[in-house]
Amino acid sequence: MGNIQKLFDKAKNNPHDVRFDDMCRLAEHFGFTCRGGKGSHRVYTRKGIYEILNFQNVKGKTKPYQVRQFLKIIENYNLTIKGE
Repeated sequence: MGNIQKLFDKAKNNPHDVRFDDMCRLAEHFGFTCRGGKGSHRVYTRKGIYEILNFQNVKGKTKPYQVRQFLKIIENYNLTIKGE
């Protein structure tokens, strides 16, 4: 099992304890592209998906509701990790 899969499993099991950098890396491995952001925010989009991911860095962690939004999009669109 790869590191990205471990990060994904960790996010599913405990959305309250996901590091901001790990969340951004997860989004990129699921095919999302960083479209910028201001301050502590990063915005991610993916072609064919209408929802926009917005992650906020709060003391190195991502807000739990943003992790749950990400997980819901992954589930709704049946997305998989690129390269696996």
